[in-house]
Amino acid sequence: MERFILNDLKNWKENSSRKPLVLMGARQVGKTWVMKEFGRRFYKKTAYISFYNNSAMKNLFESDY
Repeated sequence: MERFILNDLKNWKENSSRKPLVLMGARQVGKTWVMKEFGRRFYKKTAYISFYNNSAMKNLFESDY
C-alpha cells in the first residue's frame, strides 16, 4: 500500500529546520500504519508507544507535555 503522505514525511525528515511531527486525522484512516511504515522505511530503529493502552506512558506525557 503506497501513500502520498510517505513522500511528505520523507521531505520532512530531510529538512534540516524541521519542527516536531504531529500527525492528526480522523479515526481509522491509516495514521498508525503510515507512521510505522515511515519508520520502517526511513530509520534504522523506531519505537511505537500507544497511549491508548499504556497508562504509564499516558500519565508521563499528561503531566508536562
